[in-house]
Amino acid sequence: MQALNRREYLTTTPIPELILTLAFPTIMSMLVTGIYNTADTFFVARVSNDPTVNTAATAAVGLVFTVMALIQATGFFCGHGSGNYLSRMLGAENYKEADEMASTGFALSIILGVIFAIVGNIFLTDIASALGPKTAQSLIFTKDYMRIILLGAPFMMAQFVINNQLRFQGSAYYAMIGLMSGAVMNMILDPLLIMGFHMQVTGAAIATVMGQITSFVVLLIGTTKGENIKLSIKNVRFNGHYLKEIVNGGAPSLFRQGLAAIATLILNRTAGSIGSDAAIAGMSVATRIMMLMASALIGFGQGYQPVCSFNYGAGLTKRVKEGFIFCVKYSTIFLLGLGAVCFYFAPNLISLFSKDAAAMEVGTAALRYQCITLFLSGGIVMSNMMLQSIGKGVKASIMASARNGICFIPFILILPLFMGITGVEIAQPCADVLAMLLAIPLAYSELRNFKD
Repeated sequence: MQALNRREYLTTTPIPELILTLAFPTIMSMLVTGIYNTADTFFVARVSNDPTVNTAATAAVGLVFTVMALIQATGFFCGHGSGNYLSRMLGAENYKEADEMASTGFALSIILGVIFAIVGNIFLTDIASALGPKTAQSLIFTKDYMRIILLGAPFMMAQFVINNQLRFQGSAYYAMIGLMSGAVMNMILDPLLIMGFHMQVTGAAIATVMGQITSFVVLLIGTTKGENIKLSIKNVRFNGHYLKEIVNGGAPSLFRQGLAAIATLILNRTAGSIGSDAAIAGMSVATRIMMLMASALIGFGQGYQPVCSFNYGAGLTKRVKEGFIFCVKYSTIFLLGLGAVCFYFAPNLISLFSKDAAAMEVGTAALRYQCITLFLSGGIVMSNMMLQSIGKGVKASIMASARNGICFIPFILILPLFMGITGVEIAQPCADVLAMLLAIPLAYSELRNFKD
């Protein structure tokens, strides 16, 4: 009866009401997560009374974001891969495979996280140098911050998996509680460790990892509540069937986040070669602010994902299409307004994180350029989420690779050769335009097959 109640809820509730109900906790989760990710940058920019040291610390956090993006990519690979499949199985009333997939995806993330932690710390110095710090101080900060982040990789990956699996089961509130618990822990520890105990970037890293561990524990408890699938080692199945489904459903996330990591690496190295730590810091701040703004959009889309995959598995493609149109329409309207506000207040926003004149100039320009094309993200993100949730792995992977890879990397490599730092600042907006042009035919190729 419990499974039947969930099925009736996801397949009969009016689409706008259903998506908004599921999206509210995910939007809140993503906003809080975005805030505490930005908190590291905010407090790290105040580790010293010396502006040069602060700029180096801010640059270091931006550099290590490449490694964090790879950890997140792997976590989402396991989480979206297992979550998409188990949701479709719940929609098709195949509960045995849903149970086994949940435990398998979780176990895989733990194993991969341990590998990241061990290998990353063995090659710590080499990895830190490859990230592109421009001064000795920023290299020291990069190693200090990354060492702790890598140790937390198993917990980071596992909590991404549980969070996504809960969402795909329609338990977005449990996922919200887990993420917000970690966010609160991080935001409490950041000022305490950085400014109270003067632990500089090491304190920021410890705060981040402790927040992730807190989320992991709370989310793990959430899996034992209500109708949620209970994780069990007895249900782990590392066979070809489940691994193939994880790859099919998780590859788009891996491509999206993995290419984001590569793009960030190229961006930082390019910015650093033109404007040293100040340019890296400015671009890092602008990127963090954009991530915070985009977090509401991601949360909105995450409210659509379980609706999409569950109803697709149940054969209700009309509801899948209706949800897609609803999400694209209202996310675009929201992003138009948000982009306009942030464009106007760009200098004020950048100044919250850096007082370095050169960093502020680069950050303000980059933020304003990205605000101009922010409204395109609605169609790009929703197309990717729809294709991924219905199991169209190849198309979803192409779409996921577009914004931060296929379209962005050529721009970030070519434009600075002719336009200097301006080329770095406008690379992402140019990529957004091309990504939207790619999203339209890919999404339409599936939507035209859905029942009206």
